[in-house]
Amino acid sequence: MNINLNQIIDQTNFEKADSFHHGKVRDSFVFGDKRAIVVSDRVSAFDFILGTIPMKGAVLNQIAAWWFAELDKIGIPHHLISTPHPNISIVKNVKVMPIEVIVRGYLTGSTKTSSWYAYQNLDRKICGIEMPENMKKNEPFPEYLITPTTKPTEIGQHDENISEAQVISQGHLEGLSDKYRPEEIWEKARSYALKMFAHGQAVAAKQGLILVDTKYEMGIDAEGELIIIDEVHTPDSSRYWVAESYEERLAKGEEPQSLDKEFVRKMVIEAGYNVDSDEDPKKYLNDDTRQKAAKKYIDLYEKMTGETFEIKTTKSIQEVLETFTSK
Repeated sequence: MNINLNQIIDQTNFEKADSFHHGKVRDSFVFGDKRAIVVSDRVSAFDFILGTIPMKGAVLNQIAAWWFAELDKIGIPHHLISTPHPNISIVKNVKVMPIEVIVRGYLTGSTKTSSWYAYQNLDRKICGIEMPENMKKNEPFPEYLITPTTKPTEIGQHDENISEAQVISQGHLEGLSDKYRPEEIWEKARSYALKMFAHGQAVAAKQGLILVDTKYEMGIDAEGELIIIDEVHTPDSSRYWVAESYEERLAKGEEPQSLDKEFVRKMVIEAGYNVDSDEDPKKYLNDDTRQKAAKKYIDLYEKMTGETFEIKTTKSIQEVLETFTSK
């Protein structure tokens, strides 16, 4: 597929919505009890918006839809209603849980919130969990780690790792539901997360991929039930490695072959960005990196789903959003 670096979806504005919000990657528009999420081509890393990667939004949106269909198979409730455009998901409105649930299967990463950073710099402790001794980078953990993080409320703020006990003791889930106590909400959240991750790894393995780690976002719907929101197992929310080359690369001390935005992070670091600085890394995202990243996103979609990636649409984003105001 031809990659046009200038053919991008950056930011969408639609003032006719009841309300709207511009996130790091998604633009969200509320219409009554539904929400239209426009997945842009913006890319974020290190808690900064670095720029854009062509077709990234359409890839992420379609992978998320594919995975939400997988959640239906294992009985996990979610927010997706329909995808009327390659870059748009129509979803239920929810009260968002202010905690991201991170599930980690391997000792890896490059950011300050990663397990590898904690292993090297924080006495092998992450979110109150002590990781095993004598592990090498990119090795699997004996069992999955659940490591919650707080959600930034503003662009430029950083995620912060907290323990499962702190999720409750610091009151992060207070007032979220009239139906369930905070402890019950968290138990259901961790149960959903472990079930989704195990299923995700099994599905990925059939396609020759390793689902390494991922983040899940959840919320309380109109019926008071906890459901999965945002995206599931996309290359923006998850880390994937190519299984075929993993063991050989691990034995040589080389980084695994990745198919996710970790590639973008590594390229930005190699270009000169220091993760321990307060510098804005966006200047390190050059056109060569954008081109390579676009191809990797498409490659992951095709490897994961077994389908050829295509963008099929007869309507613009604005036209799709207009349909909600005419009802």
